[in-house]
This record gives sequence, structure tokens and C-alpha cells, in this order.
Amino acid sequence: MDRFALDYLKNWKSKPNRKPLVIRGARQVGKTYLVRMLAHECFESVLEINFEHHPDMASYFDSKDPGKILQLLELQYNMAIQPGRCLLFLDEIQTAPQILASLRYFLEEMPELHVISAGSLLEFAMKEPVFSMPVGRIEYMYIGPMQFEEFLAAAGEKGLVEFLGGFNIGNAIPTPLHDKLMSLLRKFLVAGGMPESMAVYLQRGSWQECEATKTALMTTLEDDFSKYGSRVPHQRLQMVFRKMPTLVGTKFKYVHVNRDVRARELADALALLCQARVAHHVYHSSCTGIPLGATIDEKRFKVLFLDVGLLSSAVGLNLLDYEKAEDVMMVNAGAVCEQFVGQHLLFSQDFYRAPELHYWVREKKNSSAEVDYVISQGSSIVPIEVKSGKGGTLKSLHLFLREKGRHFGIRFNSDRPSVLDLETAVSDGRNVPYRLISLPLYLAGQVRRLLGNHGLSS
Repeated sequence: MDRFALDYLKNWKSKPNRKPLVIRGARQVGKTYLVRMLAHECFESVLEINFEHHPDMASYFDSKDPGKILQLLELQYNMAIQPGRCLLFLDEIQTAPQILASLRYFLEEMPELHVISAGSLLEFAMKEPVFSMPVGRIEYMYIGPMQFEEFLAAAGEKGLVEFLGGFNIGNAIPTPLHDKLMSLLRKFLVAGGMPESMAVYLQRGSWQECEATKTALMTTLEDDFSKYGSRVPHQRLQMVFRKMPTLVGTKFKYVHVNRDVRARELADALALLCQARVAHHVYHSSCTGIPLGATIDEKRFKVLFLDVGLLSSAVGLNLLDYEKAEDVMMVNAGAVCEQFVGQHLLFSQDFYRAPELHYWVREKKNSSAEVDYVISQGSSIVPIEVKSGKGGTLKSLHLFLREKGRHFGIRFNSDRPSVLDLETAVSDGRNVPYRLISLPLYLAGQVRRLLGNHGLSS
């Protein structure tokens, strides 16, 4: 299956000022497969070392001399490692994180060699490293689950991928085409973006096998808890992990996980899950300026789960639940659609940017408000709501626009796209104009491009 990240890797390969690359992401999101695709298409050979399978190989990197390291590797694997022709791939590097320190010497003394490392629990190794991090001498790439457009391409619908990539605000989408895309979206909400579960459905057409694969993936993620260190008991991590899918779309309160466990203990468990990238904090930002992360309130946050397909399984939803719903936005009180939009917004940024997402909330007596997500595009702050086109109100969006002096908002729903020029009243009685762009859910992965084309440059 094709990944959009492959083009980024190809550009990295050709950069004259290229640095050793470290790919970061949760387990099972396709890091290894992606690097193998690059090796197959762009290199004559590849030396792949998996340190989880062969931890003893880490000793070969004790030297600070890249030439000596390569000499030992050539003897071990009986192959020639020719810079420019061979890719050196160091997989599951979190098992031997001290190897990260040696990457600086490859940059300084052998920059012509292409080196990629990957790991799924790197955050644990990098938070309190017992080695000197090669700051400024490596570059990072962040990947998450596959996006809806990648699902379309894998399903043989590359024409739809091109259509979505060429769509611009103000364009119309014919009803039959809209209905087809919404039908495919329903399938994606079940299959999800984890490469293995998606491949099982697309190749075998069996939802039962797809569900079994997702269940196995969830078990694999839980099995990893033993690697998270001794600071948080395994049972507490499991408790938070299993409860998270039911809390997506709402302000996270520890009492909703377990009222008999102290909030501090649950917070430690959640922090580890977020470090492992199986969950993501969505912090409240005051939205007073750029960057949004400069004004967050760490006590106010929501969470996103790793993947929408895994979330569907965790809360007991299948394709029939989505197909029989008159509006997919109503399934699970809209939380599934909020997860879908959120994970696309998280990973629609440049691959070198650490994924982050924010929302806005005002908690005042008789005047509370919440905007599902806010993102920045250039110097603009854009509020985003995930609301039903028919029954959903936009009171919170209006309040945000008035308080922040903004004139532009986005709503995702299950309807065809529209652009409305509206007005909202401010405190002095004036009506202030604003533009509301309504987009169908399946355009979530295109929103940053659409904003750029609409005059909000990144």
C-alpha cells in the first residue's frame, strides 16, 4: 500500500544537507514497511538491523568511527555497504537508544551514507537519556495511521484521491459522488488507518478477519505496557487505555476513568500512553496568538485515541451501525467523527513537525462554550467544529469569533460542501461578518491545503 510519507523520504534521500533520519510513531503504524518501500524503490541494497531481535548488535556501534562500524557490519552480514547505494536501516532503536549518540559521527564523517532509524517507544529512551543526544545532527519524521486518501488509493480509487487533492473551496461535489465518498468513509471508520487491519479488509474483504486483526493489535499494544518502565503499574495503564475510547470528544476527567484511583496516578498512566503515541493530549489554548501551544492550560484537555478503527472496535461499533445511521455524525454521539477529524488534523502537518492539536473552551456560569479544534495557518487561528449539518448549533463558534476577533470558521459534517457569508452580533450590538466553510468529513485530510489556497498561507 502506498504511503504519502514515501515522497517525503524520497526528498530526504536527495537532499544535499541530509542528516540521519529518526522516524517516530506508535507501534504498528507502518514505520518499517515505509522504509522498506524506500529501499526497494531507491537503493541497490539495504542493511536492516532490528535491535529488538538482535540486541547484541548494539555493541558494534560503541565505536565513534563510522568506518570501523561499517567494516564490522560488512563482516557480520557478508555484504558491501556502499554509501549512496546502500541504505543502513536501524529498526526498533528504542531497545538500544545509545546508538542515537553514534548517529552524529555518521553525519560528521560519512554524510554520504543514508542512515534511517525507527522506534515505537523512543520517547521513553529520550526523556531521561543516559547518553549524549546528537542535538542538531539528526532530523525527525513523525508518522501516524494511514489517512482516508491512502485508504482510497489502496482500495483502487486513485481517481477519487486525485479529485479530493484537486478540490477547492467553492467547488461543488455532485450528490452521487458525495454519496460514494461517504460510503467509503463509513468503511474507513471501521477498518481504520492501521496498515495491517486495512490490508486485511481490502485484500480479503472480510470484516470478521479485520475485526480479529484489530483485536490482536489492541492486545499487542497492551503487551507493550511491560516496557513502559516500573513507574506505573501495568493494571493502571490497562485501565486508562481501555477507558480512553469512551472519553474521546469530551473534557477528560480522571473520575470518569476510576473514581477510586487518585488523579495523580491516572495522570501518570495517561502521560506514558501519550509518550508512546497510542493517545494524544488535545490541550485547551487561550488562542491569543501564535503558536497555540504557548498558551495552553495543561489542566484542561481532551484525548484522541491512536486510530478511529481501533476506537470503533473498542466501543463495539461495526459497519452495520454506521450504515443504518441516518447521519454518520450521530453514531456514538459524534465522538467517532471527532476522532476521525482529529487524527487527520494531527498528521496533516509537515512530517518533520511533532503532531499537536488544540481546542478552545470557556467555562463560565451560564456562558460555557467549546470549539472542537483550533489550528493555526500562517498568522491565522482557525476554529473547527465537527457538527451535524441539520441539528448542530454553532453557538460556541460564534462566541469564539466574537471574543477573538476572527472572521473565518470551518464546520465538518456529512453534507456536501458549502460557503456561507454570515454575521454574528458583538457586545456593542454591531453585526460582524464572518465566513463559514462547511466541508464533508472526507475532506479532513485536505483542510490545511484548502486554507492555504483560500488565502491563509502556511
